[in-house]
Amino acid sequence: MSALVIISLAWTVMAMGFSGVALARLLRVRRSGSTEGTRVPVLLLRPVDAPTPRELENLATPIDYAGPLEQVVVSPYRPRLAPGVRWLPSDPLTPNRKVGHLLYALEVLQTQGRVVLAVDADVAVTGALVEGLAAPIASGSALSTAAPTPVDPADSASRAMAGLLRYTHHSFRALDVMSAGAKAVCGKALGLSPVATEALKELADHIGEDLELSKRLHARGLDVALSPSPAVVPLGTVSSWSTPLARFTRWMQVLASHRPALFPTVPLLFTPTLPLVLLAVVLGAPVLAGAVGVLVVVRTLLALRLAVLSAPAGTADTGLPYALTDWLLGEGLLLAAFLCSLWQQGTVTWRGRTYALQPGGRMVRVWPELSGGPG
Repeated sequence: MSALVIISLAWTVMAMGFSGVALARLLRVRRSGSTEGTRVPVLLLRPVDAPTPRELENLATPIDYAGPLEQVVVSPYRPRLAPGVRWLPSDPLTPNRKVGHLLYALEVLQTQGRVVLAVDADVAVTGALVEGLAAPIASGSALSTAAPTPVDPADSASRAMAGLLRYTHHSFRALDVMSAGAKAVCGKALGLSPVATEALKELADHIGEDLELSKRLHARGLDVALSPSPAVVPLGTVSSWSTPLARFTRWMQVLASHRPALFPTVPLLFTPTLPLVLLAVVLGAPVLAGAVGVLVVVRTLLALRLAVLSAPAGTADTGLPYALTDWLLGEGLLLAAFLCSLWQQGTVTWRGRTYALQPGGRMVRVWPELSGGPG
């Protein structure tokens, strides 16, 4: 048996163990439920710069929350809004405009006696999501988050995005049960305690503010809770593969900045299937082929379990038909993003501007030298 076969076999066994532990833990998790009975007053902030037609539709969707709810769209210009939705004009100069929008809203709006939620415009907010985010904050958690759950993919690129976030280890449900230390947090849907909003003030020049916020709260011994209800993100057709590739390449750059020790685990544990299948075919070792076959079975079972857990309550979208194949599309997308990020370490281009990344995701503007600097 050659050294390459032995190394490949060890990699396969390691990945299989990682997936097996995740599957075992997820089998003990109950399917998403509701937090019926939560009726606390809620201030729902929806920061957005240039909403798409889909996002405008999300912002206009009625929210069936039984408690007092004020929804405020924080944006540079006034989009068409549903009755009862308030517009707060905001045009921050901070590198992270989303955090800038939130900080301005928290400064000028009345928050006392209300739970503050911050949810991106691409999320279709439901009463169940509001309850799932608000209940932990009302019960004393410092921060709550919801697993982003893309639905209705209409082409291969959108299926890859949905596959990655719903059926692979990169699903926030899987990340939650496998987190060691600070919890994995997705900034698409957050519940913010007063402690969290105070910590957010220091992150207006950070990318990946959700990871840094979780890290800082964990260092203080504070709790981060995962909502039982997902943050549903309607997809439809994605214009091209470059859109999800750019998004997850940036996410890999954020990971390298915030959690450098975890960055190498992406190819080793999160996206090993395609490289190992290729190695098994090239090397032709029966024992390696058999081990990789077992890994594929375990990953497929994991995808099926995640499909059940991520299915939005009250919908027919179980995700099971897609789960059998799209987890592999998702792994391929993340692996491609990881490889692209290797050539872009140290800087990130965000909203048309280039920043140097410092530890913890802090962004420092890189001024184009040929333009003579800022101005």
